[in-house]
Amino acid sequence: LCFPQLLNSSCVKTKRPQDEAMLIYVLLFSISVLTTSLNLLVIISISHFKQLHTTTNILLLSLAVSDFFVGPLLLFQVMLIDGCWLLCDLMYSLYQYLAATITSASVGTMVLISIDRYVAICYPLHYSTEVTQNKVKICVCLCWIFSIIFQSLILMDNLQQPGRFNSCVGECVIVINYIAGVADVIFSFIAPITVIVVLYMRVFVVAVTQAQAMRSQIATVTLQGSVKVTAKKSELKAARTLGVVIVVFLICLCPYYCVSLSSQDNSMNASSTSYNFVICLFSFNSCLNPMIYAFFYPWFRKSIKLIVTLKILQPDSCETNIL
Repeated sequence: LCFPQLLNSSCVKTKRPQDEAMLIYVLLFSISVLTTSLNLLVIISISHFKQLHTTTNILLLSLAVSDFFVGPLLLFQVMLIDGCWLLCDLMYSLYQYLAATITSASVGTMVLISIDRYVAICYPLHYSTEVTQNKVKICVCLCWIFSIIFQSLILMDNLQQPGRFNSCVGECVIVINYIAGVADVIFSFIAPITVIVVLYMRVFVVAVTQAQAMRSQIATVTLQGSVKVTAKKSELKAARTLGVVIVVFLICLCPYYCVSLSSQDNSMNASSTSYNFVICLFSFNSCLNPMIYAFFYPWFRKSIKLIVTLKILQPDSCETNIL
């Protein structure tokens, strides 16, 4: 039993071989520590070095913040391996609320990244004037505020009366009414994914066309006699890198909503194997993002060396040439 002293009302633990349970504990704990530390490096890098204070990096900073919080929250998922929630029902409702808010903020940031790359590649002349740091900061703040308010409305019943849907002590069940469930799927999954896919398909087509034009070094003249301006090589590389981030994000996010949609009565049991798997998969995505940056971005590798060697503590280290 989850609570041996409650013979008649306690939930029953999920039976697992000891070796399997230990392997899962070690794996989840390792992912949690790695996710927290790697995203902390991204946050410090972009926040500290002035050269990295660009519009695109502000969006990456927002994504890193959401990924950073996934690490500590994953430790609570470790508690659910045996199918028992040992804390109070209010803590579980707050845990689910924070996880849902972070997920919504991540999805919203991915949409903003897609819009950023779309303008940079398809309208390079207008990018510097239309996409400014102040506008991006406002959009990021609105994204987080919307996520907080939206998830408060979606999980209102569970926050007002924590544990009301549990059938036994130690069970973890979240139930969302039909209207809230439809709204969550539309605004947190269908609409953002559609926007991301459509924008990046357009970015991909334009990027391929411009790459071919740059290789052939042919200046394309429009009907008005002006020269067609193409995006910089750095913008194309950023589009490719962020495209990888978005594809990995979609691969890790889609199973979560597939499981949610297949759940009966819009209820999600946190002790189920399928739910634990999709949560771990989505959490692992937060660990993968900094690895992708390290593979594609030289500035991130350089900033890691400066952080690890504590050179960022030196005077005027924020002015270091990092690019």
